[in-house]
Amino acid sequence: MEKQRGYRLVCSGCGAVYEDDGLRLTCDGPHGPALLRTEYEASGFAVGAGRDGVFDRDGVFDRDGVFRFDGWLPVVRTVPDSPAPVAYQAKHLGRALGLRDLWVVFGGYWPERGAQLPTGTFKDLEASVVLGRLPDDPPILVLASAGNTAAAFAEACSRHGISCLIIVPEYALPRLAMARREACVRVVAVESGTYDDAIALAEAVAAAPGFQAEGGIRNVGRRDGLATCLFAAFEAAGRLPAYYVQAVGSGAGAIAAYEGARRLRATGCPDPLPELLLCQNAPYAPIHEAWYGRPGPTADPHSVLAPELTNSRPPFATPGGVREALLDCGGTVLTAGNDQARRAMALFEQTEGIDIEPAAGVAVAALAQAAKSGLVAPDAPVLLNITGGGRRRLAATAPVRPDQTVAAAQVRDPATIDIAAKTAADLASA
Repeated sequence: MEKQRGYRLVCSGCGAVYEDDGLRLTCDGPHGPALLRTEYEASGFAVGAGRDGVFDRDGVFDRDGVFRFDGWLPVVRTVPDSPAPVAYQAKHLGRALGLRDLWVVFGGYWPERGAQLPTGTFKDLEASVVLGRLPDDPPILVLASAGNTAAAFAEACSRHGISCLIIVPEYALPRLAMARREACVRVVAVESGTYDDAIALAEAVAAAPGFQAEGGIRNVGRRDGLATCLFAAFEAAGRLPAYYVQAVGSGAGAIAAYEGARRLRATGCPDPLPELLLCQNAPYAPIHEAWYGRPGPTADPHSVLAPELTNSRPPFATPGGVREALLDCGGTVLTAGNDQARRAMALFEQTEGIDIEPAAGVAVAALAQAAKSGLVAPDAPVLLNITGGGRRRLAATAPVRPDQTVAAAQVRDPATIDIAAKTAADLASA
């Protein structure tokens, strides 16, 4: 049973206001794409208070879960067993980088630190909140992923019996290995395809009756779920950082941090907005190219260590999007190559004692460059978002076999994509 929604949706483009039905992704106004954002009734930052004065999971206080931030989450229900990210002061890594006030928010699996995200990345936060936002008896969710999102939604939807069709490029299938997968979750792989091919097929399927695009960055559940990374760090440090550092593909996490910081400031936090240092994996860096006004990416997306960062269509200039956040925060976009990211991954494990994912390695490498160049002062409070880690300790299941494989040529050809979409839809509906 749904409880009352204590928030509204507001269009970043025209200001139109909507009551949420748990599925809305766009504004109906006569304008181009614009992100929706949430406006909450909750008037301040109160961990564990919630909209109804209590956070519970089946009547039990859940102090450690992501839904302790329920007052600023667009949900109508809590989702059991939804851990939160963990923030701590990273003194060892800070010394190695020459930073005296470095904090890490860890979105992964590291039980000794209290981090227990089930598939090892901060995508688990997105999945929990998106499911908590859904109405009763939702349509079949459709989403595209380069791997980490697929694992998170396969796990969450399987655990809670939500029907979902996940479309991935074939190379991303191993990422699903640590996620459970029940019959309610179907997986389609695009043979020899890219992340963009998976997105195109997902959009075609989602247009069919009985299906609903999960929405990616357009879904306020995703962004507000990721904002809990900033809230966890604010809770631990007692203030906003001067710099917020994260690797980005679509930019959802960065926009989430920006929106979360604005929310904190609007309710009394005196700290200025954190400067955003967004990081991409060179040579495929669409947001970096857009920020510096250069031609679009020409590199092969398969050439980078972190394929989850290869979204070629991020909402950069969209109202409410990446550029707006960067301009308001005075931020910038940095890049790190594959070898730099590998060295940074090794450095993090050596200093902090846990393995991290390639995307997080990109962020560590870029931060190291920023510290060395003086872009970040040694005494500045810095928050580094480690978007995935500890996966070596997660037990993988059997090799992942998709329920269906689609040739990339079918997805790229307008004459055949409808056929591929119908086949995928029939599979998910079965």
